[in-house]
Amino acid sequence: MARELELDLVEVADKANPPVCRIMDYGKYKYEAAQRAKESRRKSSSIVVKEMKYRPKIGQGDFDTKTRKVAEFLAQGNKVKVTIMFRGREMQHPELGRRILDRVADEVAHLGRVEVRPKQDGRNMTMVLGPDKKARSAHAAEQKRSERDEGSQAAY
Repeated sequence: MARELELDLVEVADKANPPVCRIMDYGKYKYEAAQRAKESRRKSSSIVVKEMKYRPKIGQGDFDTKTRKVAEFLAQGNKVKVTIMFRGREMQHPELGRRILDRVADEVAHLGRVEVRPKQDGRNMTMVLGPDKKARSAHAAEQKRSERDEGSQAAY
């Protein structure tokens, strides 16, 4: 009978005592397992870590441009690794790097939060920012409120 149905004897739990076996169509079982794995991969979202590099003596225009790009990355839902690269004697003043990292965190506080605090790593100081949906929605509500207040004052 099993020969006509093309069923297989499959060991399901080999660690059990006694081992558990099941009579099933092994090809169909493998296909369904592959479909379940494919479906779970489709549902999972991949988080990308973007990196933005700054220097301790960065100009204001460059700082604004790079920080705008960091805000874009956070708005897209990516994590951002912010790196301060030190050269030569700049290593003697890590507070300059920390000040820049704090400024970046303050500028994008409405989109993300600091996930990994700034830390020195050889010649680099790094910090990781992650998207924060609560902060984004609170900021959007605050903007709507301020626009509504400005509109009501303009009517007078």
